[in-house]
Amino acid sequence: MSFQTSLRTHTCGDLRKEHIGKKVTLCGWVHVRRDHGGVVFVDLRDRYGLTQVVFEPGFNEDTHREANELRREDAIQVKGVVRARKEGMANPNLTTGDIELFADEIHVLSKSETPPFEIDDEPPSNEELRLKYRYIDLRRRPMIRRLELRNKLANAVHEFMSQHGFLNIETPLLIKSTPEGARDYLVPSRVNPGKFYALPQSPQLYKQVCMIAGIDRYYQLARCLRDEDLRMDRQPEHTQIDIEMSFVKSKDVREYVESLLKHIVKSAKGIELKESFPVFTYDEAMERYGCDKPDIRFAIETMDVTDIAAKSDFQIFKQVIAEKGIIKVINPPKDFTRTELDAYGSFCVSNGAKGMAWMRVTDKGLEGNIVKYF
Repeated sequence: MSFQTSLRTHTCGDLRKEHIGKKVTLCGWVHVRRDHGGVVFVDLRDRYGLTQVVFEPGFNEDTHREANELRREDAIQVKGVVRARKEGMANPNLTTGDIELFADEIHVLSKSETPPFEIDDEPPSNEELRLKYRYIDLRRRPMIRRLELRNKLANAVHEFMSQHGFLNIETPLLIKSTPEGARDYLVPSRVNPGKFYALPQSPQLYKQVCMIAGIDRYYQLARCLRDEDLRMDRQPEHTQIDIEMSFVKSKDVREYVESLLKHIVKSAKGIELKESFPVFTYDEAMERYGCDKPDIRFAIETMDVTDIAAKSDFQIFKQVIAEKGIIKVINPPKDFTRTELDAYGSFCVSNGAKGMAWMRVTDKGLEGNIVKYF
């Protein structure tokens, strides 16, 4: 894929051995500048990678002088000839590690102030600093990889849906408030004093309009906004893959969603999932895991110990059994810390589990202190 423009011929991740001897132009940010006995080395970085640029004093004094004044994060354009690195100096950790750019011209596009933190793989410990300088934080390679992954996921969704006849329909964000599970964000209307628009929790009404209109397969990557307090699994806005289908049963929807997810994983990560996804009824999920969206990777299922608990002197157990209830516990495969158990208990409760006590089942009965009971 060519990224050639009027300001650059290649990106900082393009150049390889086959480019040796060619005159090229690169643009990017100064990642590191090193002075080795008068020879200046600059690692030039852009979104695509990193290329070593060499400035020699005896070749072009003006260019060398400008290179000496470069600082981290200066945005520059350099022109020169691609050459092989000296024997033993190749960097196997870089895709461009076999070559370097021998510079004969430099243009400083923008000078940078001293960055508030290093542009490397490790994020600064102060998250507020990261958010304040988000445009700098997004230059770090881990952040770029996340954006690239999200782009792959979105492209995979569009590809799959297009192949299966779904129309990508964008629905409005300024709508009439609809009674749903969360509080709406409100937007005052300038032309209708005293009136407000609502931002959608999901495009539910518009999906239904499309179905009634005969658009039997619809989807979009919908932005959903909910005016709620922050929680472990909830934030003010999120993007969801929104799908609506006509003339289908629940089995058809599950099969399409499963195929979509398998396609996404294969396209984005190169992993082919061959096994069918397990399907649980609501009752079965609650019976085995205590919540309606269990994480089955950990195989931590609830166990009915009502008979054992009936022999206990614990008053809450006696009360539950007297009211024809049941006592369930989990028997984790490892010893959890109190913090881990609290976190697991909070998750279960948020998903509707009731009456769960954290105790270990042994051949002697129930052992250990109760950490949480709901």
